[in-house]
Amino acid sequence: MATCNIAELTARGIIKVSGGNAKKFLQDIVTNDVNKAVDGRGVHAGLLTPQGKILFDFFLLDAGDHFLLECARENISDLIRRLTFYKLRAAVDFEDLSDSFRIWAAWNGAPEAPGGAIAYTDPRLEALGVRIIAPVSRELAAGCDAASEDDYHRRRIALGVPEADKDYPLGDTFPHEADYDQLAGVDFNKGCYVGQEVVSRMEHRGTARKRIVPVRANAPLTAGTKITAGDAAIGILGSVAGDIGLAMVRLDRAAKAIEDGRALMAGDVEIDLVQPGWADFSVPTKGAVK
Repeated sequence: MATCNIAELTARGIIKVSGGNAKKFLQDIVTNDVNKAVDGRGVHAGLLTPQGKILFDFFLLDAGDHFLLECARENISDLIRRLTFYKLRAAVDFEDLSDSFRIWAAWNGAPEAPGGAIAYTDPRLEALGVRIIAPVSRELAAGCDAASEDDYHRRRIALGVPEADKDYPLGDTFPHEADYDQLAGVDFNKGCYVGQEVVSRMEHRGTARKRIVPVRANAPLTAGTKITAGDAAIGILGSVAGDIGLAMVRLDRAAKAIEDGRALMAGDVEIDLVQPGWADFSVPTKGAVK
């Protein structure tokens, strides 16, 4: 009997970054330390605006003589355009390999990766399982139950892990708001990169008022629904899977509402905020707010 689940992530794509200056080029612009991409490890990182907001979100892998960026397929052209903007005279080239590779997520175990494939543990949270980048000509080894992309997102939502465009808008979200600091998306010791000063200031001052947090309800939720407490705007729902979801929430306003005994509402559905096990910040919940 199969012990693991595997889903093809058709919305994801691959950019190849090559050239003699590829490593330094990436190190100088992304939020995380490229040097962590060793021994088959993937790195969760982003490319920010100079004002410190997330423009692109991706996983970075060292493939030996080049790097791979796994990102949302619909954003690849724009990401290559932005990388080219920063290229200047650096010896670095970019190529969209999305038509040559398929991307999979496996959890509760993983199949043996076929030849030419790269498998790595999801760097955001180990419980999310393994991601596999395989040539389109290769079939994954047997031993896993086939799952859907929706199954993968249901698991991601249950674990409280946000995803760009589904849970936060690119170009208008700070890394702390998207929980980059909690989910291995930023390195605070690597030195300068685009937008670094803003991110460091938010970290040292603890000024992240908004966070993406899990929510639950006793009725189905609808993505994009505004969250309110009386007349106060609290946040907005992102990804949902039935009666659970992720929401961008003003934590201070949510805490005040709960303290005052006001229900948090997503439309006409009452919701509760949930403290994720991986977070070192406090989520206001009914039992926690005095």
